Amino acid sequence: MQADAPRACRFGRRWYLNNESWHPSVPPFGEMKCILCWCVSGETHCQRQECPPSACASPATRDNPCCAKCRGECCAHTWHH
Repeated sequence: MQADAPRACRFGRRWYLNNESWHPSVPPFGEMKCILCWCVSGETHCQRQECPPSACASPATRDNPCCAKCRGECCAHTWHH
């Protein structure tokens, strides 16, 4: 690997390429679909997906598994990077 090549990120037991994004898997909860992580020059950044307050009544939320439920039902687990 060249010194000027972008560095990969390690998250758990997996390696991710620079600019690659993923939903982290956190035991014992499994894949955290409401959290998106991405690799930037060897550093992992994660952010919880924000859903609009109207997501409870919006039929369009079926396309987004994180926003498909009212606040408090989805992603109730606190997870820190």
